[in-house]
Amino acid sequence: MMNTSEPRTLTTHPELRSHQSLPYFKVLGEQPKNLLERLLSVFADVRAGEGVGTLLLALNIFLLLAGYSVMRPARDGLILSEGGAVAASYSAAAQAVLLTLVVPFYGWLGTRVDRIRLISITMTFFSLTLLGFWAGGSAGLREGVAFYIWIGLINVFIVSQFWAFANDLYTEGQGRRLFPFIGVGQSLGAWVGAAAVTPLVRGLNYTPYTLMLMGAGFLMVALVVTLIVNRHESRRAEPEAAAASVATLGAQGGFELVLKDRYLFWIAILIVLLNVVNTTGNYVLNTLLVDESVRRFGSGESALVASRQFITAFSGSISATVNLVGFLVQLFVTSRVIRLMGVRGALFILPVLAFINYAIIAVAPILAVVRVGKILDARRMVDRQHRQAGRVAEIDCRRKPATPDPDDETRRPAAVDDVCGKHLHLRFERIVRDRREGRHQLCSAT
Repeated sequence: MMNTSEPRTLTTHPELRSHQSLPYFKVLGEQPKNLLERLLSVFADVRAGEGVGTLLLALNIFLLLAGYSVMRPARDGLILSEGGAVAASYSAAAQAVLLTLVVPFYGWLGTRVDRIRLISITMTFFSLTLLGFWAGGSAGLREGVAFYIWIGLINVFIVSQFWAFANDLYTEGQGRRLFPFIGVGQSLGAWVGAAAVTPLVRGLNYTPYTLMLMGAGFLMVALVVTLIVNRHESRRAEPEAAAASVATLGAQGGFELVLKDRYLFWIAILIVLLNVVNTTGNYVLNTLLVDESVRRFGSGESALVASRQFITAFSGSISATVNLVGFLVQLFVTSRVIRLMGVRGALFILPVLAFINYAIIAVAPILAVVRVGKILDARRMVDRQHRQAGRVAEIDCRRKPATPDPDDETRRPAAVDDVCGKHLHLRFERIVRDRREGRHQLCSAT
């Protein structure tokens, strides 16, 4: 009998392959699908009994990313109007330091409560803190630095926690079929949330503090959806999946996981390098944005509100463009680039883009040029390419035996953040979990 702590791979849970994908996915001998599952089968290989859970998980990650994307421009508006570009750079560094304190506590909590209670505690806590920021800001407190640091932590945990939750629900075969469709909800949520900011700020005079309330609301609605998904999937789950839903995390620490695992270590190094490039670009953009705000509205207390609104709306606009371009690249460009250049070649695109981008900025350091450059060099767009590259490499590698501790999957993404101080790894976290669970490993042939 299979141990309930073992990963549910294609070896232990084999699946029939689809024999038809157009106009929708079909499998010989499959159970009859309902209307929702037939509709979703146009986009992904959704099988009988999987429709509701797949759609709810896509809605869940849509709400999480929409909530974060609404608050991200508020973060920029507050810190740049109150402290400038230098304050934003130092706050990013402080975020890394705070992560080294928060991640061990999160791991400790995860060893004492089951999966759904851990998610409920985390989401409720973050929502309450957002209400606290709203109350403090409405009372006149300057909280740009604190909110900048805190919103980064929220993004790290909510997205990482979601994919760990989804990984518990599905087998490897189900994940391969359903996660790409669920990931579309993440991309759309990021775009819709960011795109809503500019009209809300300019049309309805929403402030960064109003956006905080919206973000808290999104998180709580996402928590409700998570509870519904958990109840729905638990009713139809196999014993292994049911055991995962009530299991706690292992006792191994985040730093230990990264330092002893060469794969995670080099992902951490890659994230550091990517963040050096990204942080440099952010500093240049933020500096020019603050200068533009001073030129338009002046400086001092009298210009604070107008400057804050302008920066918030601008940040929302550029974030929406970045997310939309990244989503289109993911749909139409990434797979073709990988087919043409291979995985190794695709990973060179970011450094080439960065070199061209910053060479142009050095010649013409003006806001319009930097804005276009940041879109082309955008972390979200390139992350999608890296995620797709990792998925292709993962699928192409041969299966290798492994004996990891599968209970630490929730801590691993945050463990990389522990070392790097950022959350770029979230695009890699699925292949990290699969590798550590013995499903697949990136091999030298890629």
